Amino acid sequence: MKSSCDTSFTEKVNHFSFEYLKCLLYLIDVKDDGHLLTKKVYSKLITSSHLLEDFLDFHGAKNNRKWIFYRELSAAVRHLSLAGYSQKHILNRVGFYEFDKKDVSFIHESRDTMMMIQTSLQIAAPVIIEQAEKLDIKIPFSGYDRVFFPGIGTCEQLEHNIDDFDDLDQQRKHLCHIASDFLEIIKEFEKFSFYERYTIAKIRNMVPLKINEVKIRRFEMLLHNLQSTFDSYVIHGGFFHGNRKLKQLRSHFSIVFHLLQVMGRLLHFYERHLYDVEYKDVYKSVSEALTDLIDPDVLLDRSVNYCLFYAWQFLSSGKRLASDILNENIERSSITVGIPRDRGFHSRPSLLVAKIVQHYGGEVEMVLGENRFDASSVLDLQWAGGLIKKEDIEEVVFEGDSRALEDLKILAGVNYAEDVMGKGLPLPRELSYLR
Repeated sequence: MKSSCDTSFTEKVNHFSFEYLKCLLYLIDVKDDGHLLTKKVYSKLITSSHLLEDFLDFHGAKNNRKWIFYRELSAAVRHLSLAGYSQKHILNRVGFYEFDKKDVSFIHESRDTMMMIQTSLQIAAPVIIEQAEKLDIKIPFSGYDRVFFPGIGTCEQLEHNIDDFDDLDQQRKHLCHIASDFLEIIKEFEKFSFYERYTIAKIRNMVPLKINEVKIRRFEMLLHNLQSTFDSYVIHGGFFHGNRKLKQLRSHFSIVFHLLQVMGRLLHFYERHLYDVEYKDVYKSVSEALTDLIDPDVLLDRSVNYCLFYAWQFLSSGKRLASDILNENIERSSITVGIPRDRGFHSRPSLLVAKIVQHYGGEVEMVLGENRFDASSVLDLQWAGGLIKKEDIEEVVFEGDSRALEDLKILAGVNYAEDVMGKGLPLPRELSYLR
């Protein structure tokens, strides 16, 4: 039996380069400027470039002057193809996403971004073929035929004959958690919000110091988890059937998830391979060679002015929808609790109450006779505090989201975490999220 050591590096680099180079020859042969590459093309590029990159890394190509550029080019193809696959998914699905109104500019920019990725790969392809020839790697006789890479869509749809989730009580509980988590993501993502496109000079100052792959990938994973939970426990049937409002909710976090996938891959490629950091001369020269092929400013513009811009647009437009779905599905109840002793609802206890309500996202009101106050608003609670003091009220009623009410009961049980002088006391373990 032949061991791996009996096969030379030259034999194996030819083997792992074959399908990769065949894909690149196909890219060179695509002459139609309007033709968009299919998901199967990107899938083939991803797998073949990844295998080649792993093979080269295993043999130390990153530390070899002769092979490092070929290795870096394989990494460039992989990450651009990963971005291309996700971007193609957005274009394929945009007609099925449920939004109140279609943003025509988003569709146009999505196609422009798709073409940017595709053009970058097509510019890199002949350079990679030339580099392979310099390394005495066998070049395939021809690229793949176009029929090998069909699109995934047809004019038919399979019959919908599996009903959605039957256990409505369980579905409602999952929806509450999903909507709450989505609202929490929106609140945290707001630090990236902007409404006018940035200049490239501004973007260069932001990436990677304020906006980078690590931060974006975290939100990507949070949204992926949300989508997985939704598909597992709310609507199994996906886009084509089911409650329209729930499909709208899924559309909002699904499209943001895919936009952040594209952004994460573009930022990874920029930060790892194009960003000007303190490299040794050989690494710097490779980075400069890549920059000549793939314009880093274009990557940054699409990452921020397309991916990040529309990610925030869709998150923002989904906020009201998530709140409506949450309040339609929460379990409601009421509790009667005492007011903060001696000092009443001044700023600190009001803030703690508001934070609890905001944490869960559902509606909660403080009820004083015929007066109702929004318990998520510090200002409303302080208005209520004035009425409580004026009428010498000792107990108040909270009505709304039972999850928040459970925590409000705990907070009231420790006199809203303050002593008679108004000094803050340690919070109970159950309320540690308020710290």
